[in-house]
Formats: sequence, C-alpha cells, structure tokens
Amino acid sequence: MADKHPNNWPDLLIGLYDNLTRRRAEIAYQFEDMHIKIPSGTGPAAEHAEWVLQGTLTIRTRDMGSSPN
Repeated sequence: MADKHPNNWPDLLIGLYDNLTRRRAEIAYQFEDMHIKIPSGTGPAAEHAEWVLQGTLTIRTRDMGSSPN
C-alpha cells in the first residue's frame, strides 16, 4: 500500500492528532503575544492582515479513551 501524505495543514493536524491519541497522548499548545498573518486569499499576490493576541492563548486536547488494537 502506498504511503499517503497530507497535502494541507488540516489533514496533517488531523493525522497527528489521530496518531497521538491512539497512544493516549495529550496535545497542549501555549502561545504568548502571538502574531498571526491572515491572507486575503491564496497565491503569491495575497495581502496579509496582522492579528496580535496580547497575553496567553492555551489550547489543550485530551483523549483518554481506550486505544484500538
């Protein structure tokens, strides 16, 4: 069977989450004073707006279900 590689960020993150939670892992991210550049569209001509989050944004996921065999 050919190895299937994700071709976009959502698919990559879904695969990562699935693999880690099968191992009963917790995923935690913490960002402080985060700067995000939001594109107006796709392609090299897209302009970007900058969003700045002051303080802390914490994202945690936990899946403690049984792992499949």
